[in-house]
Amino acid sequence: MSEVLTADLVVVGAGPAGLYATYYAGFRGMSVVVVDALAQPGGQMTALYPEKPVFDVAGFPRVRAQDLVDDLVAQAALAEPTYLLGHRALELEEDADGVTVRTDRGAEVRARAMLITGGMGGFRPRPLPAGGEFEGRGLRYTVPRPADLAGKHVLVVGGGDSAVDWALVLEPLAASVTVAHRRDAFRAHEHSVAQLRASSVRLLTPFEVSAVRGGDTVAEVDLLGPAGGLTVAVDEVVAALGFQADLKALAGWGIELTGRHIPVDRSMRTNRARVFAAGDITDFPGKVRLISVGFGEAALAVNNLAPLVRPDLAVVPGHSSDSA
Repeated sequence: MSEVLTADLVVVGAGPAGLYATYYAGFRGMSVVVVDALAQPGGQMTALYPEKPVFDVAGFPRVRAQDLVDDLVAQAALAEPTYLLGHRALELEEDADGVTVRTDRGAEVRARAMLITGGMGGFRPRPLPAGGEFEGRGLRYTVPRPADLAGKHVLVVGGGDSAVDWALVLEPLAASVTVAHRRDAFRAHEHSVAQLRASSVRLLTPFEVSAVRGGDTVAEVDLLGPAGGLTVAVDEVVAALGFQADLKALAGWGIELTGRHIPVDRSMRTNRARVFAAGDITDFPGKVRLISVGFGEAALAVNNLAPLVRPDLAVVPGHSSDSA
């Protein structure tokens, strides 16, 4: 028999934006069910880089990713949500009174509105073009335990925030850290890039990986640049090339997509009347994908969907200190 749950709001995605939205919906008096394909809350932060420091959250000059998730879970607990973890949202039906979400494990959620913050399914790393046969034998895409790379010669491939952050985290632990990026410019926070350039990390730009060689484990990597190639002796390769989310379900929900993102209006509403979105999954002019921005989008979405949940709820909630 299918499990049937009812709530004011169903949040699909238990990453930072989804957890904050859950708390905030509770603050506005809503009941919440949270659905996520992963077995634990926290999204990519918990699954991929729990030890990584995070720098773009208000009030925290520096915070360990898992510590931030733990605090968000504790905050969300104030809303007394029901979690459906390890559930992939597969089907969506919308009518004049609400939405119905069905999962791959037979659960059914009936709610007045829906907020998508991710959590649709697994996410897979963008593969390194060469050397895939060494995955698990010196080639990795995440570093959940940086101490595992202590004393090793590490090559980080990539030029985004993850590549720069991992290089900085590993610098004091590893025997050496080299970063190879196919462009001279990095696509990361300016402050982090400045730290990287001032560090002992060896920067090789513009270079791309052309081959990975070794025996039982990685031993060396060939890099190719405009002026020729070079070979770097390494023990570990961290391919920080980004991740792709599994958004196949959205295609059958009638939700408009722009590439791998959901366009939203200023209220964070999608093209479906009772479906809103927040966090990295959204797209709109001027979009900036930061955790701090996702928190703001979550609050915007919850406030704007509030009248759909209960007509007596206003979009503008007043200040939280007023309820103290």
